[in-house]
Amino acid sequence: MWRYHLPIKRLARPSAIPLLAFALAGFSPVPPAQAADAAACRELERRHELAKADIASLQLNSLLFAAVEKGCAPLARALLAAGASPDARDRLGNRPLALAARSGQLELVDLLLEQGAPIDARNLAGSSALYLAAENDRLGIVRRLLDRGADANLAGRTGVTPLSAAAFKGNDRIVEQLLARGAAPDAMDATGKAPIVYAAALGFTPIVRRLLDAGVVATARYGNDLTSLMWAAGYADSAGVADAKEVVALLIDRGVLVDAADDRGRTALMIAAEDGHAAIVELLIARGADRTIKDKSGKVALDLAADESVREKLKP
Repeated sequence: MWRYHLPIKRLARPSAIPLLAFALAGFSPVPPAQAADAAACRELERRHELAKADIASLQLNSLLFAAVEKGCAPLARALLAAGASPDARDRLGNRPLALAARSGQLELVDLLLEQGAPIDARNLAGSSALYLAAENDRLGIVRRLLDRGADANLAGRTGVTPLSAAAFKGNDRIVEQLLARGAAPDAMDATGKAPIVYAAALGFTPIVRRLLDAGVVATARYGNDLTSLMWAAGYADSAGVADAKEVVALLIDRGVLVDAADDRGRTALMIAAEDGHAAIVELLIARGADRTIKDKSGKVALDLAADESVREKLKP
């Protein structure tokens, strides 16, 4: 149904593709925060000792990146003191701060900021250290970067903001931190999605509620004239039925029109029917959804129903 693995390549509508394909146009699996790799750090220290008499800046910077990736804070400090640059870049445009933020290395984040690392620098894909921390569930790093003045609205790939990244991951605590520091709750990315779209489609009710409380208009339309209710009705398999039902009920309670139609003339009921979401179909009907509405091709929800259990619920 969607693609968010950070470049959400195109705005797929609910029912167009399996929802999981909406993976945050770039959100990757989150490894645990890395502890220093003692053996790797010793090897890097040995290499530094052997070369430091006449080491060039390129070598220093290369060792700094390796030290940051392995969590070798003492070595990183020594390399910076020897002239390694906190503004050096790797082949993807990442600075050392970005790597430390992504991997959850708070000590190294502090060290690099002390040494003047540019806090809002972006890599070639457009991602800042804050974006990478939010995308990888690094709450402590997010807090530290925000405390040090990082731009909460600086978007990453395809215009996806740190807030959308956190909403996609279901990290309510990071969402809370970002909103408290001025993150725009309704900023849309290049594919026409906003944080609430990601949260609604993945069944993250606390985040949907938090975004609505932060000023997101429940009746807002996103790409292809979709509402957050339509995304919730075509929820991702990973969301679970109970989560999806909770989001649908919340959105209706907050004023989303149950029979609003997208640019194809399809309602949330039609989307749920086509995706085979029988429990959502039943809930929408109970909340007043009209089974007789036709889309632009002349089909009603029953015509789109994916299986018999859905058809049974849609029969007059």
